[in-house]
Amino acid sequence: MSLRTKIVSTFKLHGLSLRSEASVCLVEALEGLSSSDVKHWLDKFIALIQKKPLKPGAISRDVIEDVIEECGVGSKGEENNTFLVIDAFTVPRFVFNTDRKKFLLDGGTTSLHGSAEDKAHLFCDRYTVLHQRTLRHELFTMPVLGSGDTAPKYQLQPVEYLLSSSSQLGNALVFGMVAQLKEGSYFLEDSTGSVQMDLGQAVFHAGLFTENCYVLAEGVYEDKLFHVTALGFPPPEPAAFSRSHLGNLNFFGGPSTTTYKASTQLAALEKDNLEMSIVLLSEVWLDKSVVLDKLRVLFTGFAEAPPAAFVFCGSFCSMPCGPAYYEALKDGFKALADLICDYPSLLEKTRFVFVPGPSDPGPGNIIPRPPLPSLFSEQLLPQVPLASFTSNPCRLQYCTKEIVVFREDIMNKMCRNCIRLPSDDVDLPEHLVKTLESQAHLCPLPLHIRPVYWTQDHALRLYPLPDLVILADKYDPFTIKSQTGCTTVNPGSFARSDFQFKVYFPFKGDVQDSKIP
Repeated sequence: MSLRTKIVSTFKLHGLSLRSEASVCLVEALEGLSSSDVKHWLDKFIALIQKKPLKPGAISRDVIEDVIEECGVGSKGEENNTFLVIDAFTVPRFVFNTDRKKFLLDGGTTSLHGSAEDKAHLFCDRYTVLHQRTLRHELFTMPVLGSGDTAPKYQLQPVEYLLSSSSQLGNALVFGMVAQLKEGSYFLEDSTGSVQMDLGQAVFHAGLFTENCYVLAEGVYEDKLFHVTALGFPPPEPAAFSRSHLGNLNFFGGPSTTTYKASTQLAALEKDNLEMSIVLLSEVWLDKSVVLDKLRVLFTGFAEAPPAAFVFCGSFCSMPCGPAYYEALKDGFKALADLICDYPSLLEKTRFVFVPGPSDPGPGNIIPRPPLPSLFSEQLLPQVPLASFTSNPCRLQYCTKEIVVFREDIMNKMCRNCIRLPSDDVDLPEHLVKTLESQAHLCPLPLHIRPVYWTQDHALRLYPLPDLVILADKYDPFTIKSQTGCTTVNPGSFARSDFQFKVYFPFKGDVQDSKIP
């Protein structure tokens, strides 16, 4: 049996047909391999293809070339994807199709400034992402007959279930968004309607509850009022569990249509670099000579073992915006470029990522924020070719590890806009991390508190959960690893907190607290 015949018959056994140019492409990729290796790669190709959103008809050459590139057969193409910087404005948008029960890529073009319809889609998309995730949780899935599962189960009800009743309803569990439709009165809202809540006797579970948060509310419905007895967040979901249902679709972003988590080649590269690290700093004031002196100490310490990247988060200037501001910032980046050039090992092997902060120049105070203007980046890029000026938030992909970077003083804003501040002894950072993971979103605040581009809200999603979330905040530094396997860190302010920073080790998943004396 010829190689081409074997390829075509193997695909037919799985209900797939190939165009002639696609089969030729496969022959070229697998020619010269042993029979067992050919079988191994064909099985892997087919598994990846079946998880792709295919068009009707025979499989084209483009699809086969993408799969071959993702698997790295006969090439080292994936080595170029060891470290990726993903701009928020390039993150793919997936929409949950309630009829097909799956996420589909939205291939349409969108304007940065959306219409009123886009604002409605923003809230609907947040709702459907969390609703389908919650229904998969073991507390809400009905047991299979004969399984012997005796654990208590709950059934979610829509708001219209309450509104359609003329009598008292007890122990109703409703999933929806908290909204203040009337001043001083909170409502629970979903796609079917809204109902006013009485939170006077409600027990609040862990988290920071604000308007626009999605919650599970349990209580009694009577006289057109939902008397809530318990209010909690929908349970978060480990990334591995999410992907077991979503397949290998690349929600994170990057050139590949398949998640890099599925790449055995990148996993092997990651394993070969056990001690590779990523250094995280926030509020690096380049106009301060003492900061540049401490950066020299930092670079000296890492010169012998260059990290994969230094991640610098703004703001990059200590002074308020004024006549001398722009010159000071330009001089700061020029001084940093000269400093980096003093360390050839870092210049050749390490990436330098710059994420703008709230006080840095940019078009308005709306997220996602674009990169710093070229007026400043051109002071550094000619001398440091491995530097990247990116958006806020942004995403980093190191081998198979997914990292989200967000420079925002989110702790202060969440606490100031809480419906009720936590009264227990649990640290506020743990409440914050619980909130963000449960909401699967970096900034679940009302839009009038923290404006978001309506068409780019998907870039703030935390779904599936990444390996590391960097919340660069002026709040005290913290590191929290949750039960979902996601680690959240705040490196703190480098300039304000005695030059503290964090070091992340991707292979081990550990975060090390560090400080320059």
